[in-house]
Amino acid sequence: MSKLLEGRVAVITGAGGGLGRSHALEIAQHGGYVVVNDVSEAAHKTVAEIRETGGTATASVGDVADWDYSASLIDTAVTTYGGLDALVNNAGLVRDKMFVNMSEEEWDFVLRVDLKGHFCPFRHASAYWREQSKNGKAHSACVVNTTSGAGLLGSLGQTNYAAAKAGVIALTLVTAAELARYQVTVNAIAPAARTSMTQDVFADTMAAPASGFDTMSPDNVSPLVAWLVSEESSDVTGRVFEISGGEVSIADGWHQGPRAEKSSRWEASELGPVVSRLLSEVPPPSPVYGA
Repeated sequence: MSKLLEGRVAVITGAGGGLGRSHALEIAQHGGYVVVNDVSEAAHKTVAEIRETGGTATASVGDVADWDYSASLIDTAVTTYGGLDALVNNAGLVRDKMFVNMSEEEWDFVLRVDLKGHFCPFRHASAYWREQSKNGKAHSACVVNTTSGAGLLGSLGQTNYAAAKAGVIALTLVTAAELARYQVTVNAIAPAARTSMTQDVFADTMAAPASGFDTMSPDNVSPLVAWLVSEESSDVTGRVFEISGGEVSIADGWHQGPRAEKSSRWEASELGPVVSRLLSEVPPPSPVYGA
């Protein structure tokens, strides 16, 4: 295994299992020092796996949507390994329900973990990198956020999750612009893989094949994360990558489209044909997943 990440320090949230665990193992195999976060004691199991293969890792158990705990998570990396080079925001969950049946609790819970759980550690990491920059110690650092196809296109029965993951994309784009002055890149991935969180979505592909390429393994996603954590990606920022199996692509977001103008205020009665013409000049939107 190459030492692409030799000595680079990465915090990975939600790494007790699934994609986060795969990311942690991959980064450690390339020589990175990993702080493994999870809300459960499973973080220690991932650390044990890393150490068994000669890697370097430490566990931190806590809720990444908690402001004070997130500060301590970033501090763990700095005090244990002498700095912080990367943050991989992976922690997330689902509480699926059709919108007309969704409770306030189901909405708040998903937005708290999936969006605020990105914000809190990211905010503390960015403060550390800004301080380093002010002290003349800036170096290539990066953040990898985790969105979803639901955040890109929407998904029936997942209004809360789709809203949170769309928020992650906006968070990625804005912070990529704001943090460039500190030599921090910010990108996002939209992975498709077999995990406990996607067992209902990918029910037909949950069982790994007896032989051949397992296209739904979370291990397929982690090489891209490892590359984004490396200094080789220092000129890539503000991008959203979709990845599944052996396929990787770049998702291209909203653009300003055709327009109509006049030199005075529009009247409501005249906008019908104007909007019809504009709609005829753009392709139809991609369908929401499940529609």
